[in-house]
Amino acid sequence: MKQRLFKLVGIMIIVVSFASAWLIMDMRSFSKLPLNLSQEPVYYMVKKGMNLNRIAVDLGKRGMLKSPHYMIWLARLRGGADNIKAGEYEIKPGMLPSDFLEMLTSGKVILYSLTLVEGWNFKQVMDAIHSDEHLVHTLKNVPNADVMEKLGMSGIHPEGHFYPDTYKFSRDMTDVDFLKRAWRATKLILEKEWANRADNLPYKEPYEALIMASIIEKETALSSERKAIAGVFVRRLKKGMRLQTDPTVIYGMGENYKGNIRRRDLTTDNPYNTYRINGLPPTPIAMPGMLAINAALHPSPGDALYFVSRGDGSHHFSATLDEHNQAVIKYQLKGRKRKFSSMPVEKNKNE
Repeated sequence: MKQRLFKLVGIMIIVVSFASAWLIMDMRSFSKLPLNLSQEPVYYMVKKGMNLNRIAVDLGKRGMLKSPHYMIWLARLRGGADNIKAGEYEIKPGMLPSDFLEMLTSGKVILYSLTLVEGWNFKQVMDAIHSDEHLVHTLKNVPNADVMEKLGMSGIHPEGHFYPDTYKFSRDMTDVDFLKRAWRATKLILEKEWANRADNLPYKEPYEALIMASIIEKETALSSERKAIAGVFVRRLKKGMRLQTDPTVIYGMGENYKGNIRRRDLTTDNPYNTYRINGLPPTPIAMPGMLAINAALHPSPGDALYFVSRGDGSHHFSATLDEHNQAVIKYQLKGRKRKFSSMPVEKNKNE
């Protein structure tokens, strides 16, 4: 009886050994066999909460994985079965199961990019975000005030606060999270620049510097001129002169701006008409970049109080009104002298 039992146990050991050896060989063969793809890569989305079992079964149903259970065993042997990162992955032709697991556990997701351009206003920022198909959209048709509330910034005007840069993000990022990143970028840069600002600036707080930076951003595309223009505006503020800058007028006109500023636009009262108001407008008028923020806080010294476009992207700077008027004749009126008068530059104390 004992001999038969020993014989049976021996046979079972041999069978189990052969089965184990076969499984090991088969699993090794599986690990060396690429996932079943065509010649094109597959973009695979791992949603939050998905575990490896679900992913393996899904790949098996798609015909990409011959033995889903081997994928699970392989992950458990490697110790990464419970460390799957959500996101969108690119499965390339020739990719081995081990490579795929490494990608899932390291979180090497596909990254998309969206660029916010220096000088854009908040509407242009939101239009770009709404148009990006890779973001999760929760803010379409949401008023600006409600957008800011969703960002946790209720009551704050959105203009100027979202740093212009190229941002990389995964497909599962929401538009809210994207905006929060751009907001934090502006906040950090402004705080750093404010801490290292020049002396004797006419700003009471960093927000005023941000307003000035937005005006500088819209006035010139030449990085070499930003500090010079900042110098003009800073000197005008210190002297009590109005800024008289067209970009603020255009911003205040909103949709009424059709490409030209008329005389009556310069004399119309609104909070952004710096030909009529003293000091800075109430909010930024665009999204300023790093160079504009730096210029606002590090203006160039000098005596220039005016500047006019030369028509080639650069500006002529003048210290006196007479010199400025001559520059207007030369660069704006093509040398044709005619009767014209610059807008009053001093504060009107009777208003």
